Amino acid sequence: MPSPDDEELLLRAEGLVKTHHGQGVPVHAVRGVDLCVARGEFLAITGPSGAGKSTLLHLLGGLQRPDTGTLWLGGECTDGYSEARWAVQRRTRIGIVFQFFNLVSDMSVADNVELPALLGGTAPRQARSRREELLAELHLTGKERGMPGELSGGEQQRVALARALVNQPDLLLADEPAGSLDSRATREVMRLLSRIHERGQTIVLVTHDARLASSADRVISFFDGRIVDDSRLDDMPKGSTGIANSLGHHK
Repeated sequence: MPSPDDEELLLRAEGLVKTHHGQGVPVHAVRGVDLCVARGEFLAITGPSGAGKSTLLHLLGGLQRPDTGTLWLGGECTDGYSEARWAVQRRTRIGIVFQFFNLVSDMSVADNVELPALLGGTAPRQARSRREELLAELHLTGKERGMPGELSGGEQQRVALARALVNQPDLLLADEPAGSLDSRATREVMRLLSRIHERGQTIVLVTHDARLASSADRVISFFDGRIVDDSRLDDMPKGSTGIANSLGHHK
């Protein structure tokens, strides 16, 4: 697939390599990946468990460092970023949603959502206003004073999504956001991601679920640390069996 012009790119990776060294045999999680993500694009990275999808997403968000390779964010090379600089990027320019929510259990829903905004320097009144707008949009009005443990899994994931979006990030990274949810909550996540994308949000989604990936307009199949297919879904019916078959063909 042709790469977008540089001015249209939000994210560009060249030659990313990551190997995990544990007590056993080294695991080659990412093997020389080249990737471009345009502004406003909704990209799904799919493949079987153990393919290296989450490692790739963590490299794109600076949660892990590549062994070799280079990543550009908004045209700026990140090779020299310190851990502190990456932390600032994740507070201001990159929102991340994880499979198991990662909410602060002893903080209310409101405080969980507002915290990244306050840490990013947003005035308390503005942080509260953004939180109220997001919770209303995600159908969580009335849950502000609740604690994460009092919510269903789907509600917790919506809180995590609000938290990731509160700083109006350039890029939203979602790592198996429906991996621990039932089918009804998964459908809700699909609808929310589609709606967020429609208003211009750039999204990179990692999922093994073909239904969720069908919400994207471009799908990468990832297998054994490598991109094995890169296709646009713009002209295909959303949720079609053809999409499901193509996404599952390496499983």
